[in-house]
Amino acid sequence: MITWRDPRYPEHCLIRTFQSALAAAVACGETTLQLLDEARRLRGAASLAVSGGSTPRPMLESMSAQPFDWSAVEVFQVDERCVPPEHHLSNYRMIRQALAAPPLIHRMRGELPGAAAAALYEEEMGDIEFDVIQRGMGPDGHTASLFPGLALPVSKDGLVGTIWVPSMRQDRITLMPRVLERARVTLCLVTGAEKADALHSVLRGARDAKLWPAQISSPVMIWFIDEAAGARLT
Repeated sequence: MITWRDPRYPEHCLIRTFQSALAAAVACGETTLQLLDEARRLRGAASLAVSGGSTPRPMLESMSAQPFDWSAVEVFQVDERCVPPEHHLSNYRMIRQALAAPPLIHRMRGELPGAAAAALYEEEMGDIEFDVIQRGMGPDGHTASLFPGLALPVSKDGLVGTIWVPSMRQDRITLMPRVLERARVTLCLVTGAEKADALHSVLRGARDAKLWPAQISSPVMIWFIDEAAGARLT
């Protein structure tokens, strides 16, 4: 485990490296549950936003297998593709399948037009300060559905936006930087050799969140990476 501090990052930043993607995912899940339990003890309730795609599935499955009390814990989505909830590309579908324990997951309504879905999620979410946001990172350095080289998503209140991603030919709904930056703790799960170059640029390169959206940070950042993703880090 490596602790890294850099004057470009005033936040507390911890990098944890594991031999395998599964080990990183399980550790990220364990930390998530610990933080949620602590938040609930302090404030009587806890909030979590989780990302989609394939990377967090083993993390969510490991969390679901734990004897954790999910009462007073609200779960939200970081982003969603504009597809129905039963679609194989739906992030909600993956989260619901992998994380079977929570009684309530606030769903982004991907079956609606993007702008309408984003506006509804803003109303449902409110100006929340998440206790934990779990994020991922793509090989291009994107996080949530904030992509390098693209303008910020269109958002009514600056909390949830919608964006067309030409490279994927998809409309997407996403939490906005304002929300990501306010999270009490951000846990970034990044695995795979295809992400090594981008991760090196994100953690060791100059700060430019427009070029590397994964550099968007909150007061506490903990990175869970496998050896393959961290191959270029020292």
